[in-house]
Amino acid sequence: MANVTRENLGELNDKIIVTLSKEDYLPDFEKSLKKYAKTANIPGFRKGMIPAGLIKKMYGQSVFSEEIMRQVEKSLFDYLQHEQLDIFAQPLPVEQTTPALDMNNPTDYSFVFEIGLKPNVSIDVTKLQVTQYKVNVTDEMVDQEIDRLQVRNGKMTEPETVTGDDNVLNVKFVETNKEGNEVEGGITKENSLLVKYFAEKFRKNLMGKKANDYIHLQLKKAFDDKELEFILSDLGLEKGKKEDENRYFNLLITKVGLVERPELNEAFFETVYPGKNIKTIQEFKEAVKKEIEGYYEAQALNQVHDQIYHQLLEHTHFSFPEAFLKRWLQVSGEKAKTTEEVEAEFPTFKEQLKWTLINNQLTADFKVEVLPDDIRNLAKQQLLQYLGGQLNLADNEQWVEDYATRMMQDKKFVEDSYHRIATEKMFTAVAEKVNKSEEAISAEDFAEKLHHHHH
Repeated sequence: MANVTRENLGELNDKIIVTLSKEDYLPDFEKSLKKYAKTANIPGFRKGMIPAGLIKKMYGQSVFSEEIMRQVEKSLFDYLQHEQLDIFAQPLPVEQTTPALDMNNPTDYSFVFEIGLKPNVSIDVTKLQVTQYKVNVTDEMVDQEIDRLQVRNGKMTEPETVTGDDNVLNVKFVETNKEGNEVEGGITKENSLLVKYFAEKFRKNLMGKKANDYIHLQLKKAFDDKELEFILSDLGLEKGKKEDENRYFNLLITKVGLVERPELNEAFFETVYPGKNIKTIQEFKEAVKKEIEGYYEAQALNQVHDQIYHQLLEHTHFSFPEAFLKRWLQVSGEKAKTTEEVEAEFPTFKEQLKWTLINNQLTADFKVEVLPDDIRNLAKQQLLQYLGGQLNLADNEQWVEDYATRMMQDKKFVEDSYHRIATEKMFTAVAEKVNKSEEAISAEDFAEKLHHHHH
């Protein structure tokens, strides 16, 4: 029986020494050799009749090394299990202490391994303080959404000329100089834009234009801030860079379109909300408002989860066996990393590891369980989202069930879904225990918060 001892190297960092005496491994080495002799195929000898000396000469050293390493590994993992040590990754052999194994000179061998121990993680979520935002859904937002729904469900026509803000233009940007001469090797890019995307003062230049007409423009004068950012990005240019914002282009109109909007009547209400039996414009507006509120409630909940995530990372403190983890990072990949590479990667790696430990601890604290039905339901939900809610579930129930059954055979989908659902359930459980204050907010300010604070 191997002798296993443990010594401390530093915070959460120990070394384990596994010592084998001759008596520990020689009997099993001899047994392995005899087994080898019975199964080995060597030309000129009948199976099972190969002289022991020849087997030892040909295969002895590799069998000797295999037997010793098998016993070392077994002793090491038995010890870890018996001591119930919660470690990061796998024990790392300390290379410079690995002995040379020689079957002709059997002796006692010692192998040294380094381990990184996981810290104790203790979290009191009742100390977290979060804000749950309630977005004020205005009449203007409802009207804008109805406008969008009409465009989405409208019929595209091709009038001859541009007549108003709702015309859709297929255009081609061709870079020019100030005088309108094409720049050699300059930018060319096709796009599709609504007339109302252009700056209000500039729109008069577009009125009456038709396919194959072009307008000469300077980007910063043709577009206001928000749209300018989108156009610059699409052209591969940079917002805030004067040189880019001042560039000139010829804008060739390749096609003029106009969406004919459907009337706000019962047929349209039924198209947007089938089966809801909406009769009046007022009822339709209420349904749209309720949908927008539902969307923002879900976003506000995600934002609460985001606050919880950042507060847990910032306010939960525990140590790491940094020297061990850096060494593990250096040697664990297919190709060994340099010290510089490890130092550059380590801060991000450490933060991800910290979150994993926090997540695991809270999942255990709140006894989070993910059931097969949770994963099946997620598969169905993803399918319905992908189809944009255009599927009548009652008529296609079997098809949706068959799809979910197929996805349950996909190991990657099941693993990814498991982690996603477990994390979602953990956040939901934590959110019930934290200190929450509610705050009314406008949609613009809420969008700003989402933009600046997302994980």
